[in-house]
Amino acid sequence: MNTGKTLGIILIAAGLGICLIATLWLGAGIAISKYDDFAAPLLGLGIALIIAVPLAGIGVFILVHGKGEEKQMAYAKQERKLLGLVQAHGQVDVAQAALEIDVNRDTLKEMVYDLVHKGFFAGYINWDEGMLYSQDASKLKAGSRCPNCQGELELAGKGVVSCPYCGTEIFLTE
Repeated sequence: MNTGKTLGIILIAAGLGICLIATLWLGAGIAISKYDDFAAPLLGLGIALIIAVPLAGIGVFILVHGKGEEKQMAYAKQERKLLGLVQAHGQVDVAQAALEIDVNRDTLKEMVYDLVHKGFFAGYINWDEGMLYSQDASKLKAGSRCPNCQGELELAGKGVVSCPYCGTEIFLTE
């Protein structure tokens, strides 16, 4: 549940409610000729606006921030689903995974690199073949072989290593 979005809506409603109540109260006073001039009602409306406008403004800010937070949460949920797919099946067709989590191939690639960067995924992928493999790639050492073509890999450190022979990308974690 996104509390920022809910709080934003509540603050906007409170600001609008204060304006509406003040306007109705002052309008009723004018209608029954309670005021000799318009100075008192304008002062009352001004005071109501001084309270209501900041409330509504803060509400709009929190609502917009809450929507951004909601997008981030949805993206993280898709990443968790992708990670779960790969870990549960060992290997996943890239096109099938993209359909499963409802993203395009470029977004899926971005998600894979993000998961690798965060240290949540180790494995390898050949984008041309379109298969993503979950494997304990962290045990690869200098002189290791590519899991796809058996070509010798030159490991430079943590992160992503690309096989110079077939283009397979191996994702390493600590």
